[in-house]
Amino acid sequence: MTGRLRVVIADDHYLVREGVRRALVSDGSIDVIAVVGDAAELELVVDKERPDAVVTDIRMPPGHSTEGIEAAHRIRAQHPGVGIVVLSQYNDATYAMDLLRNGTAGMAYLLKERIGDPRALLEAVHEVASGGSRIDPDVVASLVHAGRSSSRLADLTDRERDVLALMAQGRTNAAIAEDLHLSESSIEKYASSVFAKLGLSDERHVHRRVAAVLAYLQDQQSARPLDG
Repeated sequence: MTGRLRVVIADDHYLVREGVRRALVSDGSIDVIAVVGDAAELELVVDKERPDAVVTDIRMPPGHSTEGIEAAHRIRAQHPGVGIVVLSQYNDATYAMDLLRNGTAGMAYLLKERIGDPRALLEAVHEVASGGSRIDPDVVASLVHAGRSSSRLADLTDRERDVLALMAQGRTNAAIAEDLHLSESSIEKYASSVFAKLGLSDERHVHRRVAAVLAYLQDQQSARPLDG
């Protein structure tokens, strides 16, 4: 055992793949064990090699739509211990919502510009490999009104924060109610209060539950002390 993480990269552009590879091996903590160009090959390699984490593009052959996200969900379903970092060139919260639709554990969503910041990419890979989550701050800002919702987390009561923390684990209202020994209707009221305090609208194009979770995750990341 080397102690290094074993990682697979998936992207259909050679220069991007090479940029990601160089960033990941820059500090000696990661071994890139395979580099592939499409989602189908990615899933085959994961089945065979059982890596600690995957770094994948969203849009890959054959359809160049959301192949990377769909592969991420299938990989997590079959291999729950494999962390996933999805890279996107688009600051579009819709993709982040899609990635997190089944929960946040072991998932990260970063903009491709982070390839130029090896530390950010390395931290995300290590985070998901340990079961954590990492969301690009620019995506959070666009989803929660330029960060204003995150600053309002301080207005939440202890119980509301409990509910939000369990939302961030991908729990349903029924599961949260069971964990907190409350009725499901009470959880719905707490959730509505969380959304209101975070200033999240009920417009159809904004998924308030995911937006609240992203605000929570960003707040948790900001509260962590820097290493070293």
